Amino acid sequence: MALQEVKVPDIGDFKEVEVIEVLVKVGDTIAKDQSLITVESDKASMEIPSAAAGVIKELKVKVGDKVGEGSLLLMVEAAGAAPAPVASAAAASPAPAPAAAAPAPAPMAASAASSAGPVLVSVPDIGDFKDVEVIEVMVKVGDIIRTEQSLITVESDKASMEIPSSAAGAVVEVLVKVGDKVNKGTPLVKLAGAASAPAAAAAAAAPASTPAVAAAPAPVAAPTVVTPAPMAVTAAAPVADGKPAHASPSVRAFARELGVDINRVPGTGPKGRITPDDVRSYVKGAVAQLVSGAPAAAAAPASGGGGNVSVIDWPKVDFSKFGEIETKPLSRIKKLSGANLHRNWVMIPHVTNHEDADITDLEAFRVKLNEENAKSGAKLTMLAFLIKACVAALKKFPEFNASLEGENLVLKKYFHIGFAADTPNGLVVPVIRDADEKGVFEIAKETAELAALAREGKLSPAQMQGGCFSISSLGGIGGTYFTPIINAPEVAILGVCRSTTKPVWNGSEFAPRLILPLSLSWDHRVIDGAAAARFNTYLATVLADFRRVML
Repeated sequence: MALQEVKVPDIGDFKEVEVIEVLVKVGDTIAKDQSLITVESDKASMEIPSAAAGVIKELKVKVGDKVGEGSLLLMVEAAGAAPAPVASAAAASPAPAPAAAAPAPAPMAASAASSAGPVLVSVPDIGDFKDVEVIEVMVKVGDIIRTEQSLITVESDKASMEIPSSAAGAVVEVLVKVGDKVNKGTPLVKLAGAASAPAAAAAAAAPASTPAVAAAPAPVAAPTVVTPAPMAVTAAAPVADGKPAHASPSVRAFARELGVDINRVPGTGPKGRITPDDVRSYVKGAVAQLVSGAPAAAAAPASGGGGNVSVIDWPKVDFSKFGEIETKPLSRIKKLSGANLHRNWVMIPHVTNHEDADITDLEAFRVKLNEENAKSGAKLTMLAFLIKACVAALKKFPEFNASLEGENLVLKKYFHIGFAADTPNGLVVPVIRDADEKGVFEIAKETAELAALAREGKLSPAQMQGGCFSISSLGGIGGTYFTPIINAPEVAILGVCRSTTKPVWNGSEFAPRLILPLSLSWDHRVIDGAAAARFNTYLATVLADFRRVML
């Protein structure tokens, strides 16, 4: 039996990605769409499925190899080739009785999917990902979707991916929501008038006058449950003008990192595919619009021109000619956070207000509580008090507990506070959820647990999502004031430095007081200077007299 080559399919804009795992071996019998290898880029990891079924006779790749679209992966002895002559003989043999009955089954095959009732679409084989969190639901009841259109986005601690549909039809029920955990086989949506890709193709290919085909509809009748093929390499989502946004999951993830609506980005790739350069050009154009009031980003050329914000190329320097050097790659956390910080600094008009808070009495109260509870092991930190004070300020000034979406301000009725945690690989921001409902001891315990998980690299995506307001504290290190970068889509962030004892005039004399420096960065599109000054002043007042938290 002839051997068949299995190659890397179109994997979007990933080029020369590294093989980090080989999932099969010589002698294995594999199915079509079974995962063969896992590859990883600097943005994400993905599994590459097989385009053929059969027995593996030879592997062409190993861990550490670099592969791209068209790279040869393995040779298989194809399965299912032998029955072809039988089918030909059946087609050639005259069969008057089936021929007379042929016209009836053909239309039945064509309508099998729609007559079988609602179709349930579930999560396909997504490799070793288990209990992954849904971070985005991309369809709603009433939507008309196509085969391979993305339904949801899931995220693990390693990567995010979009899950496509293997059936087309109208969404009659969405069975998951943001925050749910899903696995292979988890039901996602119910579709009406739907047909799976194989069934639809078979029905379309069945001419009413062909006896051999008319006899074959039974195996391709639409099943009640449809399990789609593995993660689609390209997935489309409906846009305002009705045209699909043609972009790979990696480009969609890149766009989300930069806060870009992929549906607004014009594609310059083959068949209108959106490339990473298209996303970058869109961002450059948006920056140009902010700086000069020029038309929107779509006008920015892919060559890198950004209107009035064009810059010269980054200097390329051979540092080794000046002395000994060591080259060290950035950690994954720094790569991801760096892109986010860059976007936030460029896209958000930051302003920072500074204020001093007298925490003399609060610090004495904290020390006393720790002494009283020494045997319990619970230890209060100033961060726990800061979180409660920030909740009080957010309640009094709700525009700080908001996010900007186009021309609308989304005011949040919940209080999830993020705090920057220093780890060996970079900063991460765990989130204390519902901080308004927790006491300072509970908050102190939770911040300690989350900080420990952060240092160990064990934070889940859910533990870093949903924040309304962030605190970046350098109190244990030093400093006086700084300008923290807003953690989009939030509109403000509080920076805190080390407290110091200073002489403060009390009306009759200078007295030593413990002063905590506060730095509040805020989004000038949402907040004005007067509101920021009031927020900072109120926050300092609460820290000076913590009884105000109860008001």
